[in-house]
This record gives sequence, C-alpha cells and structure tokens, in this order.
Amino acid sequence: MSDAKRSDPPGEAKWREDLPLETAVDEYTTRRDFIKFLVLISGATFLGNGSLVVKSMLKEAQPRESLRVASVDEVPVGAVKLFRYPTPTEPAILIRIDETRWAAYSQRCTHLSCPVLYAPERGRLECPCHDGAFDVATGRVLQGPPPRPLPRVILRVADGQVFAEGVAPS
Repeated sequence: MSDAKRSDPPGEAKWREDLPLETAVDEYTTRRDFIKFLVLISGATFLGNGSLVVKSMLKEAQPRESLRVASVDEVPVGAVKLFRYPTPTEPAILIRIDETRWAAYSQRCTHLSCPVLYAPERGRLECPCHDGAFDVATGRVLQGPPPRPLPRVILRVADGQVFAEGVAPS
C-alpha cells in the first residue's frame, strides 16, 4: 500500500505512527488557553473578595445590642474583665482606669490579631507578639507595628452596671 492512498485519521499525521516520540513542545499551553485560565482565576478572586466586602458591610449595618458587661463593684480600680462583644466570637477587654473612668476595646491587636493584655504598671495595653502598645485611655498606638488604634467599645454606666452599647467608628 502506497503512502498516497493511505488516509490518516483526522488530526493524526503518519509520522506520529512511525515515530511515536513525545517532546516537551507537546506539553505547551497555547496563549488562548493561558488567557482563559487567567480570566477564570481573576474572576474567581474578584467574586471571592467582593463577597467578603459585602459580608463586612452587612455585618456593620446590623444594629448593635446593649450588653451588660459587669457591675461597678465587680471590677476594682486597675483591674480588667474579659467579655465578648459585639458578637459571641469577638473578644473584648473592659478596664477600670479609676473610680469614674472606664474603657473597653477589642482585645485583638490591629497588627496581626494577637490578644492585647493590660499592663497596669505602665498604664497601657500591650501586644506580646510584636511588642506593640496602646494607650489605655484612648486606644491609640504608642509603639510597635500596629497600623491603627484599637477598636473602642462604647460604654454606658447606669444603676451600678456597665453596659457595652456599640463599637465606635474607626
């Protein structure tokens, strides 16, 4: 049988039958396939990040409920009480600065979310992970890598009770 009369199946050349060698060129991706892949991955990333933004906006739009944190007699001057606010999964810290002043903040450092601890001898909140420090009265950054102040919990003291009323906007 001559080569002229032989018909190769569509897409397969005769030389592939005679010389079945694999080469690296056979494994290359075309530009079109690569662009499709990039568009797909970029679209998925955009949708994922967009869903996080929408979830965050909806979470902040929800009204904050008042939460009884402690009684005035329960926390002595210079002491703290840990609680969860505004959700049951978010740690917060209540500090009694003096007889009449109270402060409460999110207990997560604004650098990498390590827990902040009250250092009464220095009068500040400290992050032990990267030596960050925050002012106990204002929550502003005193030292270290934290990029912004601690989120402040709005407090109300009434009838011998301390209530968390919301989170102050940054």
